[in-house]
Amino acid sequence: MENLKKQVGIKAAEFVKSGMVVGLGTGSTAAYFVEELGRRVAEEQLEITGVTTSSVTSEQAKALGIPLASIDEVDYVDLTVDGADEIDSHLNGIKGGGAALLMEKIVATYSKDYIWIVDESKLSENLGSFKVPVEVIPYGSEQLFKEFERAAYAPTWRLNEEGEKLITDMQHFIIDLHIAKIENPQKLADELDLMVGVVEHGLFNDMVKKVIVAGSDGVKIISQ
Repeated sequence: MENLKKQVGIKAAEFVKSGMVVGLGTGSTAAYFVEELGRRVAEEQLEITGVTTSSVTSEQAKALGIPLASIDEVDYVDLTVDGADEIDSHLNGIKGGGAALLMEKIVATYSKDYIWIVDESKLSENLGSFKVPVEVIPYGSEQLFKEFERAAYAPTWRLNEEGEKLITDMQHFIIDLHIAKIENPQKLADELDLMVGVVEHGLFNDMVKKVIVAGSDGVKIISQ
């Protein structure tokens, strides 16, 4: 599995050219992409500016010598590469397993090009096998949890290693929704967008045109 993740990370780095502002994703697969960019910066004198999507990725990029800027310090991002937790046949996806969905979606929104890198186990006909993370403001979050219960979305709190409610980089909580089959991802996204206290959710609908997939047959690119 780790070898597959490394393959797609290295492949995605081929799309990065000197002079680019590059969005650096978060998670175990994106980490291989960042690692390869660090190698190219050191060995090939690749000149890029990285925009990170989490404190974890910032630490990795700094250690590799990749120059960084915040999303508010650049005009736009040329290319963002990130992992995904599940992708359907229309290239809608669920992200946020690493609790970085808010920053990931912000950076993706201001990117000219956006690529996901995954292994083939993340591909599904319909979304639903992975939980939908919902980032919420702490104040009123218990009320939102009850709303999700009433909607039969089987909510659970995202917890940290100490068993307490996880606090995101942006100081919010995450409620995970467990919906067996999401027939209409856009309808669910619209519903969540309208809920007071919801900051962002992990449904990334119609945001990518290219997915790099590693599997038993090697690396392939799915485009729309």
